[in-house]
Amino acid sequence: MRNVIAIAHKELRSYFASPIGYIFLGFFALIYGYFYVTMLDYFVRMGMQAQFGGGGPAQNVNQTMIRPLLQNVTIVLLFFGPMITMRSYAEEKRSGTIELLLTSPVTDTEVIIGKFIGAWALWAIALLISMVHIGLLFAYGRPEWKPILTGYLGLFLMGGCFISAGLFISSLTNNQIVAGVITFAVFLFLWIINWIGSFSGPTVDQVTQYLSIVQQFDDFAKGVLDTSHLIYYVSFIALGLFLTAKSVDSERWRA
Repeated sequence: MRNVIAIAHKELRSYFASPIGYIFLGFFALIYGYFYVTMLDYFVRMGMQAQFGGGGPAQNVNQTMIRPLLQNVTIVLLFFGPMITMRSYAEEKRSGTIELLLTSPVTDTEVIIGKFIGAWALWAIALLISMVHIGLLFAYGRPEWKPILTGYLGLFLMGGCFISAGLFISSLTNNQIVAGVITFAVFLFLWIINWIGSFSGPTVDQVTQYLSIVQQFDDFAKGVLDTSHLIYYVSFIALGLFLTAKSVDSERWRA
C-alpha cells in the first residue's frame, strides 16, 4: 500500500511539474464558472417570471439549475479528460523511463493503481474547485444536498471510468498526442452510443442505453442512487485497469 501511495503522489505531482495540471484545472474552472453563471441567470429569470409574471409555480433550484449544470460538466470531462491520462504511459515510453519502471521493485499492479489514483485525484481536485460555486448556493439559498451529493458521486465515478480507459490507451503508444486523440474518440463513442441504438431495434436500443456512460449518470443527477449504475461504473473501472495490466505485462515481455 505504501508503494501505491508513493506512486500516486508522484503521479499527482508530475501534473504540476508541467503545464498540464494547471491548464486542465484552469480551463475546467473557467468553463464550469461560465456554465454556473449561465444557469444561475436562467434560474433567476425563471424565478422572477414565476413570481411576478404569473408564469407558473416557483422554480426548484436543483431541477432547474444544478442538474443541468452537472450534466454540462460531463461535456467538460469529454473534451478535457484525455489531458489527464494521455501522458501517463506514453511519456514513460517516449522518455525511456518505462524500462526503469518495469524493473523497479514494485509490481505492475501497484504502478497501475498508483497512476490511476494520482490521475483520479486530479479530477477530484477539479470537482472540489467547482464546489465553491455550489457553496454559494447554500449561503444564499436552500438547495437539496442529497441530489448534489449523488450528482458529484456520479461525476467522480464517471471520471474514474474515463481515466481507467485513458490509462489503457496511453499504455498502447509512446505518443501523447496519439493517446489523447484516441482517448477522445473512445470517450465520444461511449457518449453517443445510445444515439446509435435509438435508430436500431428495441433490443439494440436497450443494450446501447445500458452501455452509454452518460445515460448511467442521469439518475445520479436526479438524486437517485441505483446499485446497477454503481456496478456499471465500478466494473468499467476494473475492466480498464485489467486491460492496462495486460498491456503493461506485454510491454514487460517485449522489453
